[in-house]
Amino acid sequence: MTQNKNKQFNTYKEGLDLEFLREYCMEHGERRVMERGETLEEAGEPAQWVAFVERGCFKYMVHNDEEGKDYCTGFAFEGEFVADFPYCLDGDVSEVSIEADMPCEVRIISGRELQALFDSDPKMMLHNVRILKNLFKMVYGRDLDHYRYTARSRYRRLIDRCPQVVQILSLKDIASFLNITPIYLSKLRKEITFGKT
Repeated sequence: MTQNKNKQFNTYKEGLDLEFLREYCMEHGERRVMERGETLEEAGEPAQWVAFVERGCFKYMVHNDEEGKDYCTGFAFEGEFVADFPYCLDGDVSEVSIEADMPCEVRIISGRELQALFDSDPKMMLHNVRILKNLFKMVYGRDLDHYRYTARSRYRRLIDRCPQVVQILSLKDIASFLNITPIYLSKLRKEITFGKT
C-alpha cells in the first residue's frame, strides 16, 4: 500500500491554516517534557491545556465503568495539537484523559489563554469556529464509520490513510481505537499483510 502524503490521521486539520497557533505556542508556550504514561488531562477534572507536540505521541482515553476498561478514542502526533477541545477553553470538565504514549516534548499554553486569543478579534474567532466545525466533521465521520464499514474495512482504511500508525502505535491501542480485540486485529493484520482476504 502506498502512502498518500496529503492524508493525515487527524482530518480536522485539512483545509485549516493553524500556523498562527503553532507560532503562538512556540513563542508563548512553556516547554514541557513528559514521560510515557504521564497525563496531560484527566477525565472528570477541569480541562486546562492546549499543547503543540514537538516530539512524541499522545492518546485520548475514556473509561467504561461497567466493563472496568479504558478505550482509546484518538491520538495526537508530532507536529499536531493536543487538547480536550473545546472543554479546555473555559476549564469545563474534561471528557477524556490524555496521556503521553511515549516520551514527549510539547509547547503548552492554557486553554483560557487560547480563548482570550480567539476573543481578541473577529478573524481569530473565525479560526475557533473553523476548528470546531472540522473537529465535529472528523468525530462524526469516525462515529458513522463504525456503522458504514466492517472492522476489516476500518483497518484497511486506517492503514491506507496513515500507514505509519502501525510503526508508531501499539497493537492494543490500534485495536482499542477500532473497537476490536487485539487478537482480531492481529488476525486482520496477517490476512492483509499476506493477501489472504
